[in-house]
Amino acid sequence: MKTIFYPAAERGHVNFGWLDSHHSFSFGNWHHPEKVHFGALRVLNDDIVKGGGGFDTHPHENMEIVSIPLKGAIAHKDSTGTEGIVYSGDVQIMSAGSGIRHSEYNASHYDPLNFLQIWIFPKQQNIKPRHDQRTFDQSLRKDRWQVVVSPNSAEGGVWINQDARMALTRLSAGKEIGFTSSFDGSGVYLFVVEGEVEVGGKTLQRRDALGIYETKDFTIHAVADADLLAIEVPMFG
Repeated sequence: MKTIFYPAAERGHVNFGWLDSHHSFSFGNWHHPEKVHFGALRVLNDDIVKGGGGFDTHPHENMEIVSIPLKGAIAHKDSTGTEGIVYSGDVQIMSAGSGIRHSEYNASHYDPLNFLQIWIFPKQQNIKPRHDQRTFDQSLRKDRWQVVVSPNSAEGGVWINQDARMALTRLSAGKEIGFTSSFDGSGVYLFVVEGEVEVGGKTLQRRDALGIYETKDFTIHAVADADLLAIEVPMFG
């Protein structure tokens, strides 16, 4: 098993007043030559948007874009004709494909919104743009993995145009949980949303991450109660 440690404190950071964002990988004006991508995972932004703030309509193409609200709700509108609210407990995905335009705003004029925006390189280029959103019962991730993104519809997650999966767990202090990859040669980017865990002798705290590859499975031990996001992606360059 090989690993790459991504400390929370080494993430890129921008604050525009309405947006306070931490970048796990190079994004916008922040570039780090050793933090451009982890396999097919290109972006993981930890965004806090003030009440009434948001991203005006802008274009994307040939990227799988996943939004996971941690606190608050996103008001979403895109060029597929989709318009609605993405709440905490929901997961939204857009296959930008041949081209899509969308806007994202804090659905509240008063309370802050905190959400993860994740970009993954697609398996097929220039597909028809699409949107999907699903609400997940968060109690079902207690000390177990809840798949929220998958190319396999039988797993219950939103569909993604890539051999990639995302799963969430809420792990109790003292508990252990294993993770087994679904695709040969894939890697896993393990992101600690909250809490503290140990993996392969490494301690990870809030917003730390560990890239794990060249192994089919690994075990996580919760030092404290922890919310975890595992992103399994194809590995390349």
